[in-house]
Amino acid sequence: MDVANRTRAKITKRLIPFLLVLFFLAFLDRTNVSVAAIQMKTELGFSEAIIGTGAGIFFLGYFLLEIPGTLIVERWSARKWIARIMVSWGIIATLMGFIGRPIFSAFGLENQFYGLRFILGLAEAGFFPGVIVYLSHWFRAEDRAKTKSLFLIGIPLATIISTPLSQFIMHSVNWLGFAGWRWVFFLEGVPSIIMGVVTWFYLTDRPEQATWLEDDEREWITSELAAEKAAKVSLGGDQIREGLKNPQVWLLSAIYLFAVTGMYGFTFFLPSIVDRMKGTSVVVQTLISVAPYVLGLGAMLWNGAHSDRTAERRWHTAIPLLLAAVAMGFAALFASSTVLATVFMCLLGMTLYAYLPAFWTHPTSTLTASSAAFAVGLINSIGNLGGFFGPKVVGELKTRSGSFESGLWFLAGCILVAGILSCALKSMKK
Repeated sequence: MDVANRTRAKITKRLIPFLLVLFFLAFLDRTNVSVAAIQMKTELGFSEAIIGTGAGIFFLGYFLLEIPGTLIVERWSARKWIARIMVSWGIIATLMGFIGRPIFSAFGLENQFYGLRFILGLAEAGFFPGVIVYLSHWFRAEDRAKTKSLFLIGIPLATIISTPLSQFIMHSVNWLGFAGWRWVFFLEGVPSIIMGVVTWFYLTDRPEQATWLEDDEREWITSELAAEKAAKVSLGGDQIREGLKNPQVWLLSAIYLFAVTGMYGFTFFLPSIVDRMKGTSVVVQTLISVAPYVLGLGAMLWNGAHSDRTAERRWHTAIPLLLAAVAMGFAALFASSTVLATVFMCLLGMTLYAYLPAFWTHPTSTLTASSAAFAVGLINSIGNLGGFFGPKVVGELKTRSGSFESGLWFLAGCILVAGILSCALKSMKK
């Protein structure tokens, strides 16, 4: 095997599985409230509107520290910053299990819920865009969509595993007088703390520091990335203002805002939607909840690999989003039919996440290092505000109408806008 393929394989094997585990835990700790909410609504008296607001308020905290966190990864240390993030969010995620207990008795139930979700967002801010920037320190532009697809499968993978896992914990674990939904937070929060400590010792910030690479491997990847950086610098200054002045950065921010609104509105309320399906057992409900993400995992890997093979990014972003909007619309239209709703939710899951690898290749492939770090933070922070609006609006509509149909139509419209805007992205095909 030549030095190029040997180096790429070794870096992929060393970093991607580990980062995938971290992202899995991140997505698990931010979304397990969607399952825990089923019992929280009964024990704490929360409405769908309260659950939706609490689920979404995470992203307001996330928004505030997103850009600073991303720049810290670029200019300081990914290893130290990601380790800090994980320990912090693990502690807060675990504390979610104490809502309504004497430890927080000075605050009302809703304020406890909202406050911890907001602080959880602050704690996790910078993780995802930080990893996107970190991957650009190790992989060439031509390899990044496939690499990011391997990392981003943490989103559907987390749901595939966490939904049945959280439901099992919630229905089976009632130790020490704590209800099952509390143990969902206890047992799923602690692993993040442990992995945060492991991260401190495992990750390497830059290729030139990698003692696990041979000398020729380290020299090859360092020279390749240096050549890319020099080419981008020659096209424009390495300045943060480059990101602010770039229309594509704002277009990507708008696309991600609408896409994330649809994605999290669907993710947070899917367990509640399925829970209301008549004549279905817990096992069948679990399978229905998991199936969209199994399909989404495969579609994401295929779309990312195909995007790299063809060196095409725009249509690998736009087409999945447009198909997802159609699937969401049909899911809303046939919401009263368990069979048809399940079919279209599966199609939705297959298309809704497939755009991500190609989408996240745009900023790191077209901007210089500092500009890309800033741009990724900006895009992710603005986009993740959709994580507030999606659950918030769907929860409010459900509380007012008594049905999820209007909420699904709202989400379909948001995803459609994201797909249409994606058609205007600059073509990156070589």
